[in-house]
Amino acid sequence: MQEFNVINNINYVRNWVENHQKILLKYIIHIISAIIIIITGIFSSRIISKIFHTILHNRKIDNTISDFLIMISKYIIITTTIIITLGSLGIQTTSIIAILGAAGMAVGLALQGSLSNVAAGVLLIIFSPLRIGEYVVFKNIAGTVLKIHVFYTTLKTLDGKIIIIPNNKITSNNIINYSREPCRRNEFIINVSYDANVDLVIKILKDVMYNEPRVLKDKDIIVGLNKLEFYSMNFIARCWSNTNILNTVYWDLMIKFKQALDDNNIILPYKKLNVYINKKKYNKK
Repeated sequence: MQEFNVINNINYVRNWVENHQKILLKYIIHIISAIIIIITGIFSSRIISKIFHTILHNRKIDNTISDFLIMISKYIIITTTIIITLGSLGIQTTSIIAILGAAGMAVGLALQGSLSNVAAGVLLIIFSPLRIGEYVVFKNIAGTVLKIHVFYTTLKTLDGKIIIIPNNKITSNNIINYSREPCRRNEFIINVSYDANVDLVIKILKDVMYNEPRVLKDKDIIVGLNKLEFYSMNFIARCWSNTNILNTVYWDLMIKFKQALDDNNIILPYKKLNVYINKKKYNKK
């Protein structure tokens, strides 16, 4: 009796398979294609991650940011692969995409500030308005860039303070980069007495700059009378030097300007307050 039931079951299965061959073949093809899509997606995510890592490494992107971008790209590929796989199995993915979109929007609204910092960090890396080691100024903040993180950038001020700034605060303001150009111009304001000869003052200031070896001679060296103040003539002297020694050249030239003007008996005026006492009026009292 049991053998008869087994034979009946086998015959039933065989008949069912014969009657549903097209459906079974269709599902088998769907399953095989889904497996192929999953394997392709996994390998693609690994290959693209390696290529992305190589590109970011060649551009000397910070490891924290590069790892974050690689992780995001990997998850995007995997999510896309899963959706395509479900679609190949005949499952309607429209509702799934809608749910993922709603979830993404909710997460985006909840993490709006953090995501804006991440986006700003990516923009700072891609467009490089500032790099590690450069001296920058934005708003009332100035310092040397120590590190560009995913969410914030670290600066070190000239007096040794560490400033941590959210990235979206940087990209939303004007950035002044003092280190990007290899050479920059110094500007000096020199006040001299009205008794001085204008041509002589111009010659002295120019000679000082031309005799300074750190001043770039292939750039403009300019001296001119800029303004007539109440108590002095205001001269402006301009010259160029390498950015890394700009301040040192400025300080040394200021000393040499003073010494050269003193050697030629040209007075550097200063404000004075004269007090007169009426002796007659004082004696009467």
